[in-house]
Amino acid sequence: MFSKFDVLETIEMIEREHLDIRTVTLGVSLLPCIRESAEKTASAVYDCVMKKAENLVPVAEALSKEYGIPIVNKRVSVTPVSLVTAAFPEKSGLVGRALDQAASELGIDFLGGYSALVQKGTANYEKTFLETIPDVLSSTQRLCSSVNVGSSKSGINMDAVRMMGEIVKKTAELTADKDGLGCCKLVIFCNAVEDNPFMAGAFHGVSEGDAVINVGVSGPGVVHHALKDKKNADLTEAAEIIKKTAFKITRAGQLIAKEASRRLGIPFGIVDLSLAPTPARGDSVAHILEELGLERVGGHGTTAALAMLNDAVKKGGLMASSRVGGLSGAFIPVSEDIGMIEAAEAGKISVDKLEAMTAVCSVGLDMIAIPGDTPATTISAMIADEAAIGMINNKTTAVRVIPVPDKKVGDEVQFGGLLGRAPVMRVHDGDASIFVARGGLIPAPVHSFKN
Repeated sequence: MFSKFDVLETIEMIEREHLDIRTVTLGVSLLPCIRESAEKTASAVYDCVMKKAENLVPVAEALSKEYGIPIVNKRVSVTPVSLVTAAFPEKSGLVGRALDQAASELGIDFLGGYSALVQKGTANYEKTFLETIPDVLSSTQRLCSSVNVGSSKSGINMDAVRMMGEIVKKTAELTADKDGLGCCKLVIFCNAVEDNPFMAGAFHGVSEGDAVINVGVSGPGVVHHALKDKKNADLTEAAEIIKKTAFKITRAGQLIAKEASRRLGIPFGIVDLSLAPTPARGDSVAHILEELGLERVGGHGTTAALAMLNDAVKKGGLMASSRVGGLSGAFIPVSEDIGMIEAAEAGKISVDKLEAMTAVCSVGLDMIAIPGDTPATTISAMIADEAAIGMINNKTTAVRVIPVPDKKVGDEVQFGGLLGRAPVMRVHDGDASIFVARGGLIPAPVHSFKN
């Protein structure tokens, strides 16, 4: 039974501390939709999503109203489209646009899975598929794309890394009228997970069932508020406070996930207990780190504080849900976190420091605006660096950068909504083109040889 205190505490979390269910994501397998032509496959894909997800938005809205917990996003993830269109990869865009149409008609916020898994090699059909990404992202509204270029088991596919630098640049150019917005829907992974409910990196893994419900919770404001009341706590005590708070946040996610699963008649998958910030004040991961004693996020001590936060969140959340998965950590997207935005504007945080921080958290160099004239090879090198951190440390890392056309360091761009705003940040001007052009496979680390 819930006590009166529990009820009042939950109300406080929702009304003043920005507790929400960030997303209820329905994963859908598209493998049964494969037909003899692209046109017939696209039609089958559209019908499948329309049928499987027809009640997702109404059920989520009803749960939000009944339980009083905001459910911010209703999303769908699908089987990596490159697998579905392998027989006609040049026409993959037909499937992508069918998915976008279904998402629009159903009121889905984002649909993820215009994706490819090329961590060990790039087949001809996958290469052709990758080349369709810029055009498809620039001509759709809700479709998201992800590409996995490395893993701890297989190494880093540098040929795919080179391609993705070029694809990021082209996507930005095709959406120049929106400050490169297409790149906000494109993420490049190492060690991508199959049950991630967060965009832009969500896809429905091939080892999953026909459909599954995954939920992502978020509560940076709740954690921040809990620490505010314990100014004199040492770091051991602070970690314990974060653990207990993460437990409470995750229990709310478990409740919504199980009830959504029951009402939709779709199996429950996982709760992703990541701390996902928003541009709203009071909902910042950066401000949690500053509450721990840093004058400004980005200074010395930031990585240690983030490591402690990430670990405590995981420890608390693991005890609160029957199935924890996805990414489950603290996100540090620059444009989506008011504390990160302000630190970047003040010149207190750099891309180098963000890279170091990704070694201890989820997920990577995320939502970073960079100068529009940044060479594609520099973007590829950034992807390679981040993938190396993931590969060596056996964790998920990713890159989502936006080379904003016609913008330079110090300019600011507005993406809107949860995507927020971002100052254009400096990148190194050293030439990495010869390194990137070498191609090949960076071998997996020695610890990958386990059976």
